[in-house]
Amino acid sequence: MSYQTFAQVYDAIMDDSLYERWGHYVDQQLQNKGQRLLELACGTGALAVTLKKRGYDVTGLDLSPNMLSLANERALSAGLQLPLIEGDMLDLSEVGEFEVVTCFSDSICYMPDEEAVLGVFKEVSKILGSTGTFLFDVHSTYQVDEIFPGYMYNDQSEEISFLWKSYSGETKHSIEHDLTFFVYDKETDLYERYDETHKERTYSLQTYYEMLKQAGFSSIKAYSNFGDCEVEKESVRWFFACSK
Repeated sequence: MSYQTFAQVYDAIMDDSLYERWGHYVDQQLQNKGQRLLELACGTGALAVTLKKRGYDVTGLDLSPNMLSLANERALSAGLQLPLIEGDMLDLSEVGEFEVVTCFSDSICYMPDEEAVLGVFKEVSKILGSTGTFLFDVHSTYQVDEIFPGYMYNDQSEEISFLWKSYSGETKHSIEHDLTFFVYDKETDLYERYDETHKERTYSLQTYYEMLKQAGFSSIKAYSNFGDCEVEKESVRWFFACSK
């Protein structure tokens, strides 16, 4: 799949308005003092660019060189210099120290098990200064157990259409998303088909608190609705703000 096709596919399943809402949440927690910020799982750079425009000193990290190439193109198109690191958030030993670490769009939920999630939290704790802040979000157990199973969504445009179906995973509080894309190729005048399966897993609110404390965080706050509400039984996404 070419970079351009990859960008089309990725952007097709993302709601652009969410980037501004994540940016608003970061501003709520940090009061925007131009902090040195590392965005984990930065993907194609849409949020990193949004945060950079808001005044933060942003560096993006992602495991995928394809994603980072697209992130670099996005930053250059916006006239911004955006340092990018190809790396695994399970090993942040070479990235240096930051005042803030963010990890949004339920990227933590792609970790395969509790041990891996704890590993990420410990790595983040190591690179944050004594007054640093860790901001991230995850799917709630209500979202994974009650909303996602059986969920279906279809969308279509002239250049791309996709089918999205979700079903319960094999482990507790897990979900699998089957995505099928049909992308128009101008050269062949045909639609190319691409299939992906995304596996996600979440944990109880208490389990996240326990793992964060084990990783060295002493101040842990959880919210819903991009930080605008307290967590309720039917909150679909949890937003965390943590410091040591």
